[in-house]
Amino acid sequence: MDMIDPSDVKVGDEVFVIYNNPHTPTVANIRPAEIVQHPKDPNALALFLNETFHVIEDNDALFSSEEAAERAFNQHYH
Repeated sequence: MDMIDPSDVKVGDEVFVIYNNPHTPTVANIRPAEIVQHPKDPNALALFLNETFHVIEDNDALFSSEEAAERAFNQHYH
């Protein structure tokens, strides 16, 4: 499924995520994100997504390509 282990990412990597809209929980989209240095923790990484930093969780689904994210999205939501 071309999913990336969150522990294998490094600063500068581009990943794709299935992003659930926090205002409309039933809406999800595929979004590109960049792996960046966490702005408050020099020992951690973060996702820069929609102009916001997000802590990378162990259960986050990160994908190497938009196509891989689309396949996972279609399997999960359809």
